[in-house]
Amino acid sequence: MAARNRMPPWHEHVRLSNGRELLIRPIRPEDAGPMQAAFTLLEPDEIRQRFLHPMKELSTRQAEQLTRPDPRRDFALVAAEPLPPGEALVGAVARICIDANGKDAEFAILVSHYVNGMGLGRHLMRRLVRWAKGRKVQRVYGDVLESNLPMQALAQSLGFHRETSGEAGLVRVVVDLPPPKPKAPLPSAAFPGTPA
Repeated sequence: MAARNRMPPWHEHVRLSNGRELLIRPIRPEDAGPMQAAFTLLEPDEIRQRFLHPMKELSTRQAEQLTRPDPRRDFALVAAEPLPPGEALVGAVARICIDANGKDAEFAILVSHYVNGMGLGRHLMRRLVRWAKGRKVQRVYGDVLESNLPMQALAQSLGFHRETSGEAGLVRVVVDLPPPKPKAPLPSAAFPGTPA
């Protein structure tokens, strides 16, 4: 029997509709440099939609914060070239952070215009929600610019609803996650020597 090429958790190869292959994987500290370099390739509107304000560069401190998530409450994925971390150009970043209450988690996604419109944002959002469910989060939310209609449409298609964010120019998209199903007890007949 041939050995399967097993990938580490949260790693997967995807082929986009344009034929480009990407590796989706958890963010690594080595991604800081390539992310800073790739930041200059982003369009101003892409930056504003992700960070909610204009930025000219991603500082070393910001890059290190992004690439060193707290494993107890943060999770971040990148979609990058299938090269080693530190060498791979990063085309998308998806991040989720559990609030102090342990019940809510805020997401943020940035997909570069080079790989936009090919289903990558949807794929990454589903992964973030799956991680949140595994952490027993009850609600996932994100603040989106009112002008960012594609992100609002994506969120709505995945079951998110709109709420007021409390900040002018922003819309909050929210999805309530179902509680985990209780595990059914094993029937007593499953244990040898116990009466049925």
